[in-house]
Amino acid sequence: MTITISEAESAVMKIFWDKNPLSCSDVVTALADEQDWQEPTVKTFLNRLLKKGALRSEKDGRRFLYWPVLTREQWLSSESDSMLKRLFGGQLAPFVAHFGAHKKLSKKEVAELKALIDRMSDEQ
Repeated sequence: MTITISEAESAVMKIFWDKNPLSCSDVVTALADEQDWQEPTVKTFLNRLLKKGALRSEKDGRRFLYWPVLTREQWLSSESDSMLKRLFGGQLAPFVAHFGAHKKLSKKEVAELKALIDRMSDEQ
């Protein structure tokens, strides 16, 4: 499932990945520390996410409850693939080389990368 969501929509989705179902007012409350969004703004995001198929909803009395359809793992995979294709032509090695050259990796991070490469080599 490939669903493209904006940065603002991802802030809303992160709330659902931690807890669900939620009402619109629940989302406004959960985002209060990060965003100064009022209920109409959140409703706009919820409607967009419903249309994209990232959320589903059910009527609960006078309100709607929302659940995620798009999983965090699906979103991370889609975002990672998109970034890798856009910035590095879909190649992982130049991506890792870039971060190795521009960000100081700790010994632990280097060991984790080596272990990952070893696991990937074993699976080939």
